[in-house]
Formats: sequence, C-alpha cells, structure tokens
Amino acid sequence: MKITLIEPSPPGFHIYSFIRQVRIGAPLMATLLRDRGHDVRVFAESLGEIDWNRVLSSDLVGISTTTSTVIKGYRYAERVRAAGIPVVMGGPHVTFMVDEALDFCDFVARGEGEDTLLELVDHLRGRRELEGIAGLSYRGADGAVIHNEPRGLRPSLSDLPWPDLSLIDQYRKIYPVPILTSRGCPHDCEFCSVVSMFGRRYRRVQPEQVVEEVKRLRPKEVFFYDDNFIITKKSAKKLLAQMIRQDARPRFSAQIRVDSVCKSGKVDHELLHLLKEAGCYLVYLGLESVNPETLAAFNKEQDVDDIRGGLAALRSYGINTHGMFVFGADTDTPESLRATTDFAIQNHISSVQFLALTPLPGTRTYEQLDREDRIISKNWSLYDGLHVVHRPARMTPWELQTSVLEAHLRFYGAHRMTDNTKHRLFGFLLSNGWMRVPENVAFLRELRTYSEGLTRLGIPGV
Repeated sequence: MKITLIEPSPPGFHIYSFIRQVRIGAPLMATLLRDRGHDVRVFAESLGEIDWNRVLSSDLVGISTTTSTVIKGYRYAERVRAAGIPVVMGGPHVTFMVDEALDFCDFVARGEGEDTLLELVDHLRGRRELEGIAGLSYRGADGAVIHNEPRGLRPSLSDLPWPDLSLIDQYRKIYPVPILTSRGCPHDCEFCSVVSMFGRRYRRVQPEQVVEEVKRLRPKEVFFYDDNFIITKKSAKKLLAQMIRQDARPRFSAQIRVDSVCKSGKVDHELLHLLKEAGCYLVYLGLESVNPETLAAFNKEQDVDDIRGGLAALRSYGINTHGMFVFGADTDTPESLRATTDFAIQNHISSVQFLALTPLPGTRTYEQLDREDRIISKNWSLYDGLHVVHRPARMTPWELQTSVLEAHLRFYGAHRMTDNTKHRLFGFLLSNGWMRVPENVAFLRELRTYSEGLTRLGIPGV
C-alpha cells in the first residue's frame, strides 16, 4: 500500500518556530510499515511543505497531532477524505477526544498505536476484521461511534526498530538527532497527560541498544526525547557509563527532574559526573513553580530547596539549564508569579519558558476546569501555553496573561543578553515578537475585554 503520514506544524509564533525537530511517533510507524513492504513517506510540516500530490494519491493517510496542532490536522483530514482516501488519526489529543476526531477522520488509533495501525492496514488489505483491532475507534454502518477494546501498553520497547528518519521528507533539516529510550512516568502531575497516554510503568530500551544506535548514527548532537531521561538513577547511570566506556559521547540534551540531581539537600555527584562525561551540555527541567502551595497542587513531589540545590549543582558541573515554569494554578497570584520570575533570574537559569497552565484533554486539570466551567476557549490552536484559555482562581485571565508576558520580557531583557546562548536568543526574539503578531494582538484585546467584564460582574476569584 501507498501510505503517507503527516505531522502538522504548531500554529502561530512560539518557541518551536526556531526548532527543526519532529515527534518520534510518525517515523516509527513509517519504519514498521516500510519493513512490511509498504511504500511510506512522512511529512513533518515544521521541516517543509507537504507534497499534496503524494498525499492525494495515497491508499491511506495517517495524521499525528497534539492538542495545539489538531485543528490543522482536522482540516487536512477533511481534504483527504474528500478525495475518497481513508484517514486514521493518532496522538494524545484524539486519544482523549475520540468522538470529536471522528467527525473529521475515519479511524482513531488510541494510545500507543504501533500495533493498532499495522492491524488496520491488514484490515484495509482484507486480511483482518475491523472489530478485532484493539485500540481502534470508528463509526459503524449506522453512524454510531464504536470503540474497540483498549489495547494494553507494550511490555517492552526493545522489540521496536529505531525510527528511520530518512523516511521523513527533508529529514536532513532535523537537528539535533532525536532518540527515545523510554516511555512511561511513575510521577503523576495534575496537568500532564503522559501517564494517561503511556502509563506509570517505566519501559526502556536496553542501554546496549541505545549505545549501538548512537555509535551507528555518529551524530554531532542528540536530544534524548524521553519525558524523563532519569526515571531511575540506576538505569540512567548504567546507560551513561556505557556511553563513556564505548566512546559514544555526542553532545546531548535531555529532559530530567531537578530532584534527580539534588533531593533533600543531598547532591548526586556521581550522576552529575556521568552526565557531564557522557556529553550532556543542557537539561530541560520541569520546575513549574517556586510557590510551595502550587508545587503541592500540581502533585509535583519536589520542593523549592530541591530546585535551588539542583540548579546550583548543575551549574557547578558546567551543565546549562532550561527551566520550564507553569503559571496559573489556583494557588497562584500575580505576586507569587513575579517571585517565580525573580527566582529564575537570581538562580542563574540559562534559559526559561513561562507557560500558562493549559487544560489539555487527558489531564485531571482539564477534567476539573471543564467540570467547573472555567475553560474560556476550546479553540485548540490556542493551547500552546502562551495563550490563557482558563479562568484562574486568584486573578483575572488578563492578569495571568500579562504575568506570562512580563516574565519573559524581564528574563530576556536586552540588558541580560550578554550571555547570548542560542536559547536566550530564541527567548529574546519570542518575548519581544509574540505580542506583535496580528492574531495575538486581537487575542489580547479580546481577553482584556473579557476579563474586565468578569470584574464588573464580580465573578468569584477575580
């Protein structure tokens, strides 16, 4: 079969506007299909334009989306279906909003979709009954939505092939090389959908396989795509030690928890030494807040001392830090958000993102705010962390929006650009350019008017 997979680009102007990166799902699916003899191509819109001649001559089109890209994905799905070509969608948003998605596509592969997609292709070739494909949703002959039984999580990742990035159109633009070594997360933050999507049980590729892939690729730089590269210190240390021992040490970055390097005042110097020796130059840290009430509300399981100690420890080993903060919990106030920005500046974080709490489908945050009728927009294209889409408890939406914007402007002020790393430059351009985009100007005007109306009406919490 001729199969084309599409990953729409996020809309608007945002931090990813500067990054030529792809999510791993589509190229992994493409590799599995290619290995079974199918003609497969992937178009990641962040790398270049989609070849619609190829798309509209396919036997099947798959579209992988997140919440912020799903509206564009729906538009593409409608175009493909109008040409009489079946469309399957996958990814976190459609997994949790299946009925919505089936208004635009023929099939939804819920959750981990590798085996679901392969079995759907078998069905389209007349080799399998649709009703027996676990994890698949679709409409029956009468138009009613049918959800086949859920598909269990893969017990292991070691039996999956490494994604062949050359199946992606314009793949040479991708930088750094993405490598995923694990799925699942034992933590359970309120605003995160990782556990709902991939479970709490940690599953990883064997360290030996990871090292062999790094040696085969010989990349200049790697981004370890794991939601948390250091789920367990034992497995992380084993992998890092093997990378050092086998001289598979490209410059790399990864997402980690700050309390993996400093917890309750105890610094793990062994782990820090291994990270540095293996090539780590930058870590992305989900710090979220320095308001203890907010950390507890998010179920973050770390405290401010862990954050402060971890940042100092990483800095002492010459590892750059990118701090990611979430503004807008029910415990937040404009004053506490300003204190968080002060903390980021005073503790010498290399670069930051201050993002508005975003109620993504599949999270307890979404369930709570939707139940309380506090979500003010379900225009999914706005769900990028830069647009406020809910009504906070202790400030107006406008106060939250201005707190997000002012935090970026303060951190990335021109007088602080002497240490002009790439991430700081991107942050400076984003913080100074976002408010000038016409669509954002209109959004800000409407949000301010809405917030002023809430205040006049005396809505609780504002």
